[in-house]
Amino acid sequence: MALKIDPHLAERLGCDGHLPPVPQERLTRDALIQRFAAPPPWQTDADNELWIRAKEFVPASVLVPLVMRDQVSVLLTQRTAHLSKHAGQISFPGGRQEPTDPDPVATALREAQEEVGLDPSRVRVLGTLPTYATGTGFMVTPVVGLIDPLEDEMQRLKLQADANEVADIFEVPLPFLMNPQFHHRHALDVSGARFEFFSMPWRPPHEQDREYFIWGATAAMLRNFYRFLSA
Repeated sequence: MALKIDPHLAERLGCDGHLPPVPQERLTRDALIQRFAAPPPWQTDADNELWIRAKEFVPASVLVPLVMRDQVSVLLTQRTAHLSKHAGQISFPGGRQEPTDPDPVATALREAQEEVGLDPSRVRVLGTLPTYATGTGFMVTPVVGLIDPLEDEMQRLKLQADANEVADIFEVPLPFLMNPQFHHRHALDVSGARFEFFSMPWRPPHEQDREYFIWGATAAMLRNFYRFLSA
């Protein structure tokens, strides 16, 4: 049985402001396409959540949607509070692989359509990042894709949340997420082992009293994306 963790109670270890942000020129549409077409040698920086080992891991995928605006943003969701796993957490659209899914990319696109109403034809898949094993027993493949909003959608994509799974849909600027100054480190003792994790708390400029606490697997995959783009 998965343990419930309150990340706000974790020990704060500091942030990684000593590391450089990804240069702005690497965060453009063309640069992102080129990076996935010819990826450099790199290493992941966020460990799998091996503090609680499942006997078997369930294959799953998430879509990392990069929305092509004047400043590229990442589309994220907040899960509803009643879910049995990851309730209320910030996540990418995604879920477990179904027998009818031919590959991890198909899983990510199907789940994104079911959860937020994103038409798969609107997504240009760039590639995948390394899989990430969660403490809840999923082996997750992050699928990175570009979304070009139509002219009448430049303020906000016209999406439809699945009310059973998704409480909110929002976007965070990619430069913010790719700046280690905003990558906070935390530590917790879980089942007799020390568990360290990242968080990237985001306060929208127009809603400074509201905080989206990005942490856990989502923050870990974003941290690996940082390493991929900064290598």
